[in-house]
Amino acid sequence: MLTGKVALITGGARGIGRATAEVFIEQGASVVLADVLEEQGTLTARELGDRARFVRHDVTDEQSWAATVEVCRREFGRLDVLVNNAGIFELGFLEDTSVEQFERLVAVNQLGCFLGMRSVASAMSDGGGGSIVNLSSAAGLTGTPGYFAYGMTKWAVRGMTRTAAGELGRSGIRVNAILPGSIDTDMVQVEDTPDRRRFFATLPVARQGEAADIARAALFFASDASAYCTGTELSVDGGLSAGGPLPPRSETRRTDDD
Repeated sequence: MLTGKVALITGGARGIGRATAEVFIEQGASVVLADVLEEQGTLTARELGDRARFVRHDVTDEQSWAATVEVCRREFGRLDVLVNNAGIFELGFLEDTSVEQFERLVAVNQLGCFLGMRSVASAMSDGGGGSIVNLSSAAGLTGTPGYFAYGMTKWAVRGMTRTAAGELGRSGIRVNAILPGSIDTDMVQVEDTPDRRRFFATLPVARQGEAADIARAALFFASDASAYCTGTELSVDGGLSAGGPLPPRSETRRTDDD
């Protein structure tokens, strides 16, 4: 599905980024993994083989973006796909969120996404077009208490995705978003409690998400299978956004009094 394509994946050292790189390489792509985790990123690229490269990259830095795009062109001759996956996750209610925390989340999750789209547009246009895949979140679909700044940045990613799709379409660049639910990665370190396990058991797809679930969605948007999709969103959340946890079966069964 991606034979001959070149993809830049931010946050590529581990988690969703690594899983996406694995799937892309399996489907014929070459990948550049960009991350601030230099040791882990270098190891990941080595393990993925000859069609993988690693570059240390800070998504909040404009010059770092320019240098990373140049690595893609120098190593593989072109750039066809950007997966804006890098992000940070921090909990916090409105009244407990400091200015520093708010600005930190905006810088990585929101500014990083903006800089990524802007930085790759010329290289993709020169190559005849491309696909940008932005990672939003299920927290960007509803107002989720306790996720104030994080959720706000993921709402912003949805808006930027739709606007960029309208602006970049005539350059042959498609822009779409994936909205993951709770995915089992190193970024989200939450204690495994009985209540948490019970929550996942009540979802329509009764489990926590895996990085590979998001990687397969990214493959769809990166490939020609989604050639007529731009400005769209795909929730990959086990049914959370379709109505959330299921009520007990006794509450949904009809009775003679209905």
